[in-house]
Amino acid sequence: MELNLAVDSIDNLAAAMAQVRRAQEKYAEFSQEQVDKIFKAAALAANHSRITLAKMAVKETGMGVVEDKVIKNHYAAEYIYNAYKDVKTCGVVEDDTFFGIRKIAEPMGVIAAVIPTTNPTSTAIFKALLALKTRNGIIFAPHPRAKLCTAAAAKIVYDAAVKAGAPEGIFAWIETPSLDMSTEVMQNADLILATGGPGMVHAAYSSGKPAIGVGAGNVPAVFHRSIDIAMAVSSVIVSKTFDNGMICASEQSVICDAQIYDAVKQEFTKRGCYILNADECERVRKTIVVNGALNAKIVGQAAARIAEIAGVTVPKDTKILIGEVESVDFEEEFSHEKLSPVLALYKYADFGEAIEKADRLIKDGGYGHTASIYIENCNEDLTRFENAMKACRIVVNTPSSHGGIGDLYNFKLAPSLTLGCGSWGGNSTSENVGVKHLLNIKSVAERRENMLWFRTPEKIYFKKGSLQVALAELKDVYNKKKVFIVTDEFLYKNNYTKTVEKSLDSMGIKHTTFFNVLPDPTLECAVEGAKAMAAFEPDCIVAFGGGSAMDAAKIMWVLYEHPSVDFHDLAMRFMDIRKRINPFPKMGAKANFIAIPTTAGTGSEVTPFAVITDESTGIKYPLADYELLPNIAIVDIDYMMDMPRGLTAASGIDALTHSLEAYVSMLATDYTDGIALTAIKNIFKYLPIAYKDGANEQAREKMANASTLAGMAFANAFLGICHSMAHKLGAAFHLPHGVANALLINEVIKFNATDNPKKMGTFSQYKYPKATERYAEIASFVGLGGKDDDEKTQRLLEKIDELKELIGIKRSIKDYGISEEEFMAQLDDMVEQAFDDQCTGANPRYPLMEEMREIYLNVYHG
Repeated sequence: MELNLAVDSIDNLAAAMAQVRRAQEKYAEFSQEQVDKIFKAAALAANHSRITLAKMAVKETGMGVVEDKVIKNHYAAEYIYNAYKDVKTCGVVEDDTFFGIRKIAEPMGVIAAVIPTTNPTSTAIFKALLALKTRNGIIFAPHPRAKLCTAAAAKIVYDAAVKAGAPEGIFAWIETPSLDMSTEVMQNADLILATGGPGMVHAAYSSGKPAIGVGAGNVPAVFHRSIDIAMAVSSVIVSKTFDNGMICASEQSVICDAQIYDAVKQEFTKRGCYILNADECERVRKTIVVNGALNAKIVGQAAARIAEIAGVTVPKDTKILIGEVESVDFEEEFSHEKLSPVLALYKYADFGEAIEKADRLIKDGGYGHTASIYIENCNEDLTRFENAMKACRIVVNTPSSHGGIGDLYNFKLAPSLTLGCGSWGGNSTSENVGVKHLLNIKSVAERRENMLWFRTPEKIYFKKGSLQVALAELKDVYNKKKVFIVTDEFLYKNNYTKTVEKSLDSMGIKHTTFFNVLPDPTLECAVEGAKAMAAFEPDCIVAFGGGSAMDAAKIMWVLYEHPSVDFHDLAMRFMDIRKRINPFPKMGAKANFIAIPTTAGTGSEVTPFAVITDESTGIKYPLADYELLPNIAIVDIDYMMDMPRGLTAASGIDALTHSLEAYVSMLATDYTDGIALTAIKNIFKYLPIAYKDGANEQAREKMANASTLAGMAFANAFLGICHSMAHKLGAAFHLPHGVANALLINEVIKFNATDNPKKMGTFSQYKYPKATERYAEIASFVGLGGKDDDEKTQRLLEKIDELKELIGIKRSIKDYGISEEEFMAQLDDMVEQAFDDQCTGANPRYPLMEEMREIYLNVYHG
């Protein structure tokens, strides 16, 4: 089949597109080694032809400087090759087996390459090399006034690529450019790489195909008073005269500090530039813009030629025409992008004015492109400039033409002849365009389980009579001087804290006691306690009591160490404790925390949780963070022997619920399973005994241990919706937390125990619904029997009902004297708050709010 590389009409464009697409599909199968060989051969061929192509470009377009175009062609071949020769663009480009992520580079397909008249050969070389490196096909759409040199550049690269092994037909180019042809190419390509005037770039973005286009440049160069004037002026001259100013990143204006203004003018004149007088300035002004648009006759022309067009006489070797102007409005012709060695010169009195002028020039003519500044050892002003400029490249003390295209006057700015202007310039990228912009990156993400942990207090003391031995460490190990005790009024007035106080006295440790903690501690109470702490300045906090005292003390501890913290920020829900939006403050800088439980249920002495009620809303918040974990827990049943039956029942069933929920949680692990099962077994056996005979030391000790074990289990595996719903039920109707859990747990087990839930939770380590299996394992561990998982789960439910009956837990919410009218009035709020509770996320079955509502209703009626 005869190849059709040079497209001369719309009629054969479709055939050429199909030809390039077939070649690209073959090329997409090439290895990195094959591609790199082709890439190098093409770069070498372009480099060898750099002078020939430069001459062709100047001859055909009548613009620019041959010697500078040679440099552009050389840059497009050599710098682009050097930048990407070792970059992987085929197959797997990244493989992180630890995190299970693999990235695969794939070509985009056929690229429509729109080539400008200002840089026709260098841009063609640049885009051709990028396409070859990324295994894309390419069709060149040249400017009508540069069609021959663009086609010549494309053919030189193509011939070298094919000789090195590239598929024939991988390139094509339009031989007779027209708007219709360019539009057709853009509409049928897979990606448009557009470099050209605003109209062409707009057409690319309007084509309906992905496009990488670049905006106009109107680069202001600010001269700070601190500069080396000779260096700054020379740099601007180098940049502005390069190829007669046709690089879009070249300076269009200099904004100069008034203190050095005259010296700068003198330096420009000394180095061959011409400062226009008022009349000459007006003549050039009217030559720059004609009929509201840049005069094409001055683009890429020498300064003397532009002066001649304007009717101004200047020396033949003049480098730049400089107009002293004041206005930065768009109506001022000198404020435009001029693409020629014509420069506007502004004066400013203070640096704020310089920033305003530069910002206006960019906004009116070069949004997003490039800004330049010359400054020495004035970092504050440099920062002001950086922050103010809406430019994607800010070059410092650098010729902006060379600095903006990258890698000549800097190290890490990617070399490119297509400079993105971001959203400011209406572009899809803000970067210097490179190979990554011509690749589709396919990410292969393998399933991975998050790292888990098992975290407990530094020390846990247990056994009857352990309190005084453990407290001795305050002096012997930790050298504490002042202890703040938090407890409730009952324990304080009945002298339960005396043992603690006497131990502290014997060690010479000062202490004070805060005892205004209510059964449902409030934020107001915590604030009051924190103020007392701040006045006393303790280096150790001892929480003595049930869950309420320990939870309140934890919040006081936070407010004492971090008085400016916002409680509601700490109470913010999170999906992953390591990724919370509001990080918990670091604890322990002022005081250590010791927890001494006097009940066997909450497990707060070993958990990172604290439950507290916001009295202004009535909402009960469970706070969770490992910064709340006590340093030491002391579990001594000497302070549990007198627990009343109701408290024994409520706290015991709370511990059972902790264990049950931790065992079926999506975050359960081998480390939490064993202690949860042990706690469950002991609770079933010893809670009825402790309830019936509170003086039974064995039962009390087993229950105390079970409570702490359950606490460690759920501190690491978290809980589920029984606790979410119990928090809200208890807060709404002032039911003891353990009672609320007891009422709900059976219905929650029924809800969870299905292999086909409407929704399963989203934790990577939880692979499939298995709550029924887990409940059955519990039943087997405690010896309940059963032929299959469903029967075992049913026997577990019966065992829980049996336990509740033995310890006096009623069967329904209404049995606690709550009227249906009261309950229904609170129901919708309870459902929404329970759904949003911190404990909900780890539940093995993800609940819908309507399902939680049904559970509440079932529990109300029993």
